[in-house]
Amino acid sequence: MQSSDSRDMNQASVEHMKSDAKLMVVIKAVDMEEEMQQDAVHTAVQAMEKFTVEKDIAAFVKREFDKKYSPTWHCIVGRNFGSYVTHESHRFVYFYLGTIAFLLFKSG
Repeated sequence: MQSSDSRDMNQASVEHMKSDAKLMVVIKAVDMEEEMQQDAVHTAVQAMEKFTVEKDIAAFVKREFDKKYSPTWHCIVGRNFGSYVTHESHRFVYFYLGTIAFLLFKSG
């Protein structure tokens, strides 16, 4: 396990089907393969389409990553939180989807 270092910010827009509005994706910190990063953003969009409560969005993302990439993933979703986590190598991403922050990492 290792702690994460910030990398260059990547920006992209993602179609959010529920409201037909584009949401800006900003990757704040990452230690994860590009394909898995894209899957994290796609899964976050799916969660936001299905749920409105942040804990339900986080639970959906966590369960999907546990299924796809084996346990144990942790997901924190919200507009205002602090964190300091330890994660497995290449298993961490912190990004914004619009105004909502997502912290997703594997540990355990």
